[in-house]
Amino acid sequence: MAMGIKAPDAPRGGRHSTPAAPLGRRVFLQAGLSAAAGVTLSCTTGPAGGTWRFFTPDQAHTVDAICERLIPADQDPGARKAGAVNYIDIQLSKRFKKHRRVYQQGIEAVDTASRQKFARPFVALTSEQQIEVLNTVEENSPAFFDLIVAHARQGFYGDPRHGGNRNRVSWKMLGLPFPPVRGREHYKG
Repeated sequence: MAMGIKAPDAPRGGRHSTPAAPLGRRVFLQAGLSAAAGVTLSCTTGPAGGTWRFFTPDQAHTVDAICERLIPADQDPGARKAGAVNYIDIQLSKRFKKHRRVYQQGIEAVDTASRQKFARPFVALTSEQQIEVLNTVEENSPAFFDLIVAHARQGFYGDPRHGGNRNRVSWKMLGLPFPPVRGREHYKG
């Protein structure tokens, strides 16, 4: 991660180069403090603040509960254990920026339907009640519902490097070898 700290120019060349001057203690400490400040800022800023890049903590809990209803745990982990909400949050701050408004409106629609039907937030409902709310949302907000279904699947089955499929839970469930290499079968040696 680039912090804007520039190292002193090191001489190029071979054995006839003069060694670089040692970095003084004060300069070293200032560089460390600047780096720490940059890391702190990058981890706490953004639309949602905290550990979420896009969602507020309440929105993240709602999306996590929705994903868990879409891909529930049984004998194998579900969307919650795979971190599908983390995948969606990361992607909404990157590739899925165009879907931010749909998510904001969709999460609001889920909350509204939940409070109208059961006078409680979505995350406080039973599984059966959550499914009932999601059926309403599917009818009234199909763009959001289709989007979150697709993104939950991507977060569950996709490559962990994109923020979901934590600990490769879906790949283990499917019996895929680790790491799956595209276009090649693993050999046993």
